[in-house]
Amino acid sequence: MTASTDLQLDMIPVNDTITLRAVDDVFVAPLYQLTQKNRDWLQQSLNWPQFVNDEADTRKNVQGNVMLHQRGYAKMYLVFYHQALVGVLSFNLIEPLNKTAYIGYWLDEAAQGKGIMSQALQALMQHYVNRGELRRFVIKCRVDNVRSNQLALRNGFALEGCLKQAEFLNGAYEDQNIYARIFDGTSE
Repeated sequence: MTASTDLQLDMIPVNDTITLRAVDDVFVAPLYQLTQKNRDWLQQSLNWPQFVNDEADTRKNVQGNVMLHQRGYAKMYLVFYHQALVGVLSFNLIEPLNKTAYIGYWLDEAAQGKGIMSQALQALMQHYVNRGELRRFVIKCRVDNVRSNQLALRNGFALEGCLKQAEFLNGAYEDQNIYARIFDGTSE
C-alpha cells in the first residue's frame, strides 16, 4: 500500500456531517486555498500564516506532517464539514511515554460557531483514548484568544496556569493559558 492509501484509511468519522481525515498530499491545493482565504484573521492568532506564500510551502508542511503522523510523533487531521475542507485539528506534539498530546487547531472563519471544532476535538481525543495511546491532552493558547479559551473550557479542559510571555506573535511576547484534560479511566 502507498502512503496515500494508508492515510486514506486513517479517517475518524465524527458524525453525519463532520469527518477527520489524516493529512495527505492530495489535500495540498485545497488546504493552501483555505489558508489563503483565512490568512488575515489566522495571522491575528498564529505566527505561521505569514510564511505560506505559495502551494509549495503548503506541500512542504504537509509532507513533514505526513512523516510525523506515520511515526506517531504528531497527528494532523483535516476537518471536513459536509465533505468540504474547513480546518485543521492536530496533535502538534505527542509524548508517547507520558501519553500526552498537545493540541492545535484552526477553522475557516465562515464555519465557526456551529460546534464543528468541539465535536471534532471530542471525537479525536476519544479515538486515541480508546486505542490506549493517549490520556492527557493539552491546549496552550494566548490569554487574549477568547475563542480558544472558550473551546478548551467548553470541552472539559481545566486551566492549569498561565505561562508569561510564552508566545511571540506579531512582534510581541504574549501570555499563554495552559489547559489540560485527563482521561484516567475513572472520569471523563
